[in-house]
Amino acid sequence: MGDNKKGGDKGGPKKKIADPFVKKEWYDIKAPDFFVNKRVGKMPVNKSAGARNAEDDLKGRVVEINLADLQANEEDSYRKIKLRVEDVQNRYCLTNFYGMDFTTDKLRSLIKKWQTLIEAHVEAKTTDGYFLRLFCIGFTTKRANQQKKTCYAQTSQVKAIRAKMREIMVREATSVTLQELVRKFIPEAIGTMIEKEANGIFPISNVFIRKVKLLQSPKFDPNSFRDLHDKKEMPDIGVVVDEAATATAEAEAKPAKEKAAAPAKQTQAPKKADAKGAAKETGKTGGSASAAPAKGGAGKDKKADKK
Repeated sequence: MGDNKKGGDKGGPKKKIADPFVKKEWYDIKAPDFFVNKRVGKMPVNKSAGARNAEDDLKGRVVEINLADLQANEEDSYRKIKLRVEDVQNRYCLTNFYGMDFTTDKLRSLIKKWQTLIEAHVEAKTTDGYFLRLFCIGFTTKRANQQKKTCYAQTSQVKAIRAKMREIMVREATSVTLQELVRKFIPEAIGTMIEKEANGIFPISNVFIRKVKLLQSPKFDPNSFRDLHDKKEMPDIGVVVDEAATATAEAEAKPAKEKAAAPAKQTQAPKKADAKGAAKETGKTGGSASAAPAKGGAGKDKKADKK
């Protein structure tokens, strides 16, 4: 009978198990300026090797951070914010808003019996070109001094409230930039606005923008993107220069310079000629004047000697 040994049990040098984190380097995750806390964590990535660049591997990564950590407020712990890495400068991963969601325990705590759940979603585009999908949720509530146990809304009332939700979400999202819209999400300003305006149809409460998805973003502009981050801590990367525009500007400026230089040369030439002529005339007059007294003086001296 032969030995039933497997191929892996054969003798020979075994491969050393290397720690995968030896080949990695760490980058700081930097949140946009509309949050209180800017540095929210670190991100590992494999070191650059050959044609592969570590910064290219970082771009496009999405991180999920609790809003309580971003705002330093425990009351906002039921919301999760998604940030996407758009650019890498020095050792910083510069991120931008990518989405928002509620925690599961918060959603389950809102859903109760004897009330009507109303949901609506809408797609809107901000003034700076970001295309978003917003999801809203709300619940009917009892009127003041109501004795009835339930507070169900009729189908017509639900449709009217849902239409009001869509109208307010589109109005608020299409009139501002993404940065201003996120600042409305943090204090739940849109939810309180819907609650006030829809209260005439049927009393509702616990109205929230429970979820936000970023469907499409505009072309990346490094100059406008750096406005979202604190420039004091960031290295100076200069300004993007359009080479074609600078070349045309220089070509247009050359004829103007030549025209300005030509009259200056013409005015300088006569001045030089006048200066030369004046020098010659002064030389002639000065020589004759000085010679005449010399001759007269010599004649008087000779006459004095003869006497």
